[in-house]
Amino acid sequence: MADLSSLKVGLEGSASALVTEERLATKVGSGDVPVFASPMLIALMEAAAVDCLDGHLPDDHQSLGVHLNVAHTAPTPIGFTVTAKATLKAVDGRKLTFDVSASDGAEQIGSGVHTRIVVDTPRFMARLAAKSLPRR
Repeated sequence: MADLSSLKVGLEGSASALVTEERLATKVGSGDVPVFASPMLIALMEAAAVDCLDGHLPDDHQSLGVHLNVAHTAPTPIGFTVTAKATLKAVDGRKLTFDVSASDGAEQIGSGVHTRIVVDTPRFMARLAAKSLPRR
């Protein structure tokens, strides 16, 4: 098993994105109102969790998002910058659990819990390649 001893509860990460037309619900197909899209919020929260792990995973390992439980509680218009934060709250073997939140400078716009799994990258890619082969 990989050495995950540098993964400590309390590690923090963040990610930010400007709300542009391409990130609106009307553009990504998640609604009819021109506000920051929930799928973009979720992607930003995942990016914050990935940032939290930067430099803490063994060589040839990465994390994959496997579960999200997120509430998108306030709208954000175009032109604002949304910042997501992730805090590692539990390490259970390869399973990592994060508290995530996001704000737009005016208020908190979302929060939740995100789970990632640490995988051996070459092994994972081999499994993916095998799955991609034509089936008989």
